Amino acid sequence: MTDKIQKLIKSQNNPVAVIQSDECPEKVLQFKPGSWGCAIAMLAAASKGKIAAFTEETATCIGGRTGLGFKKYPPGWIEYFLSCGSETVDRCEHYKKNPEQAKNFIENLPNKFIEKISGRKKFLLFKPLDLVGENEIPEVIIFLVNADQLSGLVTLANYDSESNEEVKILFGAGCAQSVLYPMANKNFCYVGLTDPSARKFIDKNLLSFALSYEKFLQLENVAEESFLSYDAWEKIFKRI
Repeated sequence: MTDKIQKLIKSQNNPVAVIQSDECPEKVLQFKPGSWGCAIAMLAAASKGKIAAFTEETATCIGGRTGLGFKKYPPGWIEYFLSCGSETVDRCEHYKKNPEQAKNFIENLPNKFIEKISGRKKFLLFKPLDLVGENEIPEVIIFLVNADQLSGLVTLANYDSESNEEVKILFGAGCAQSVLYPMANKNFCYVGLTDPSARKFIDKNLLSFALSYEKFLQLENVAEESFLSYDAWEKIFKRI
């Protein structure tokens, strides 16, 4: 796999490829069925060279199961958990003011896309980009970056575009921001890990920048001719 962007933004973290697979590699990180775990912890490990694998059974976090594209949020409980709780839901996150707003958020997720990919392949892998095989085609590439590196990626995303709106920041679980959104809409790049519940599993100085593999290849193709090879970026590069 090419790694022009990683070198040009001086990223110490491996870009992470998200891959659908019918088989699970040996010696991978996995959560045990029935035990809770956050997918963002696995994302952080993959950025350091590990391979992580998920199935619908091992993605036991409700948000993670949706954010990784396995299954839609189940209605009737989650809208209260995301907002102000209820008589039967005493622990809640207060991310939405009320259950109605939370329900609207849930219903406007790319649910048709989740239904389409659900069960397509058993495993979803987080794999360092340099470990991706020749016959593997990633769905998404995720960079974990600091503010300087993020500025470079956002600017690069708009470099060869008629639009100035190539990058989005959307509310959602950290895994949805990093995986589901770029899988469902390949036309945009997504800044993520603004989810407070996910941030404790990642370095305090990092955010994610996620994009479809097709979009990644487009940016790789123009990265060296862009500002990343010129004076303005050179000063930033030196201090990273």
